[in-house]
Amino acid sequence: MAKRDYYEVLGLNRDAGGDDVKKAYRRLAMKYHPDRNPNDANAEEQFKEASEAYEVLSDREKRSAYDQFGHAGVDPSAGGMGGAGFNGSFADIFGDVFGDFFNGARAGRSRGNRGGDLQYTLQLDLEQAVQGDTVEVSVPVLATCEDCDGSGAKAGTQPSTCPECSGTGQIRVSQGFFSLQQTCPRCRGAGQVITDPCRRCGGRGRMEKRKKLSVRIPPGVDTGDRIRLSGEGEAGPRGGPAGDLYVQMEVREHPIFVREGRHLFCEVPISFVDAALGGEMQVPTLTGRVKLRVPPETQTGKLFRLRGKGLTPVRGGSVGDLHCKVVVETPVKLNETQKELLRKFKRSLKQGSEEHSPKESGWFQGVKDFFEDLKS
Repeated sequence: MAKRDYYEVLGLNRDAGGDDVKKAYRRLAMKYHPDRNPNDANAEEQFKEASEAYEVLSDREKRSAYDQFGHAGVDPSAGGMGGAGFNGSFADIFGDVFGDFFNGARAGRSRGNRGGDLQYTLQLDLEQAVQGDTVEVSVPVLATCEDCDGSGAKAGTQPSTCPECSGTGQIRVSQGFFSLQQTCPRCRGAGQVITDPCRRCGGRGRMEKRKKLSVRIPPGVDTGDRIRLSGEGEAGPRGGPAGDLYVQMEVREHPIFVREGRHLFCEVPISFVDAALGGEMQVPTLTGRVKLRVPPETQTGKLFRLRGKGLTPVRGGSVGDLHCKVVVETPVKLNETQKELLRKFKRSLKQGSEEHSPKESGWFQGVKDFFEDLKS
């Protein structure tokens, strides 16, 4: 059976924001969660479908791939570009959405030791974005303390079991008829306490430092594209796994070219003599100069296409083109001799104005007809 559209599953418009996605999933998860619907196969299927939709639409990269290619963009078995289909980890999704309600219970215990993700904006020249490059970056991160290896305890010592919660990280609090489970206030859910903290990190197990990384930029990236460096984010507390680093591309404006997808555009100024008589001229591309033949009587705004002189998109596809727009340049700072030559040239054109300037003649005729129609 064909999968339903993820936006339809969550009851959202395609321009819904991240908070809207989370609220929609929270509502459906509370309704169809298996704990609330035991032995109900239909509810279980609805819960899985909603979780799968949230897994994709809550992630910027996966959502972008889904918006472009549909289910094929996030399903590895379909050969899509996203390659990030639903992995069935409902605990992670459920913890992400409901963690603020349960105060470190199931969600906090499963994800609390992971370090935070980081984002770094990398500015690139257009040439780097088109051809690809390897760039060295320096990123401020919270790294594992080398003296205590992230434990927070002084070298030669170890954290001890928390006496308040007996190492579980949770305590039970009775309120009337109810018994609530809460995060242990003494160890804050870690299950361990440090009696002799590391002097270098003050018992935190992590320290601020700058991490130097080599980032390989694939050819064809554009502003807004992201590269994930797994495990290069902040170190997890108490030796937990590190988060990820997301390097976001930002391509600088180019003095000559404007990029639109896989195509490049530029303006080529030519003299009115070359525009009238035609000729050959050299135009720049990202791989060198090429010759462009301008036919006689070329008008300003004429667009010439140089096939294959654009770029190859990062997700694959055919090479784009370079579009050159001709702009006829009016000469400036003329001396008296040059001015007189132009006056003679103008007088010679008047002898056959309709032949030499058909657009101008047609425009003035249109204006004349317009005013005559007003009078009648």
